[in-house]
Amino acid sequence: MTSTTLHPSLAAKTVLVTGGSRGIGADTARAFAAQGAKVGVVGRDTAALADVVAGITESGGTALALTADVTDAAAVASARDAVEFQLGPVDVLCAFAGGQGYPVRSTELTEQRWREVLDADLTSAFLSIQAVLPGMVERGSGSIITMSSTAGRQPGQANLAYAVANAGIVMLTRHLATELGPQGIRINCLAPTSILTEKVRANMPPAVQDQVAAIHPLRRLGLPADVTEAALFLASDAASYLTGLTLDISGGRVTN
Repeated sequence: MTSTTLHPSLAAKTVLVTGGSRGIGADTARAFAAQGAKVGVVGRDTAALADVVAGITESGGTALALTADVTDAAAVASARDAVEFQLGPVDVLCAFAGGQGYPVRSTELTEQRWREVLDADLTSAFLSIQAVLPGMVERGSGSIITMSSTAGRQPGQANLAYAVANAGIVMLTRHLATELGPQGIRINCLAPTSILTEKVRANMPPAVQDQVAAIHPLRRLGLPADVTEAALFLASDAASYLTGLTLDISGGRVTN
């Protein structure tokens, strides 16, 4: 869905989106491209990335597909180098990789799975930020948006490792906002609830969708556009005095 709000300050910016092969990340890449930004789209599924980038370029946008495992520092650095060589220095990072939240009883959560989930959701954000920070610090500007979840804001059905990782992303955001603010770099966090992505549509029966919607005060599931509109705003000059914020995109389910 194309944003109905124009953010002129995003035109010609270079945006790096991790977790961009599908779901919220892919929609975010499309949304920034529609604003005139040049977008590097990072993910592990080469075919899915190609589809996202093809859709953007067919619509007149500029995008680059980058296949990388964002739990690997060298792979992240290589993706950054490719973006900066072909599209220019990274102005905006959307660290959206992750999503390992399916329920597992804590008594059944293995050490291996714990480490895998923390790497996929928390370490990936840290490594992505570390990759772009030197350039942002040198230029004295930049906007970073991290992706947490309602699971990191209050106890729920997600597994413990996912909840802890996403709570960690909130603190990572707050800590870095304080540290990096004097250097002209803003960092904010999005914490969505259940979002009706293509994966959710395919795996959650309509009756269950209705049940989940009923626990939200707005009585609906979120849409990808609810998240991408917030990302565009936080990256734009309209949010130039906002940093360290966690925005709960939760239909009223989380209010603080």
